[in-house]
Amino acid sequence: MKAKGFTVWFTGLPAAGKTTLAHSIAQELRQRGITRLEILDGDVIRTNLSKGLGFSREDRETNIRRIAFVCQLLTRNGVVAIAAAVSPYRDSREYGRKEIGRFVEVFVKCPLEVLIQRDPKGLYRMALAGEIKHFTGISDPYEEPLNPEIIIETHREAVQDSTQRIVLALERLGYL
Repeated sequence: MKAKGFTVWFTGLPAAGKTTLAHSIAQELRQRGITRLEILDGDVIRTNLSKGLGFSREDRETNIRRIAFVCQLLTRNGVVAIAAAVSPYRDSREYGRKEIGRFVEVFVKCPLEVLIQRDPKGLYRMALAGEIKHFTGISDPYEEPLNPEIIIETHREAVQDSTQRIVLALERLGYL
């Protein structure tokens, strides 16, 4: 019997910890023997699959639809897809949920003040100075998920603790 794939979709503001958690959960799943696994990181996707797209609402929705399409293909073929993308609009995430089916939304939540302090790429500083237009959380909206399967507050717990909570949720939901 072929293993069933599923998608874990990390959403949250820039620098909230989506990519860090995606890699941590991937490592945990590999240790559990899940080798058919792919990470779709928003920055990597923008460089390769969505090159040329800007940051208008339409371009952001196109980007998320592309990520959802790839996740759907992977999930359908028994692969665990782990997407880490800001995906700021609820309707885009709901589109992904509907298209993919076996979908777990993880809201990576962190207060804006903490993100501005973290600012690993200097993007918040540039956005606050007006050097970056359409920056989610500053000059563009982020629509928080209404009913995510998991909420992780990265300012309150360590990566390993968050990873274990995600694994427990995946077990509870019947994916592991």
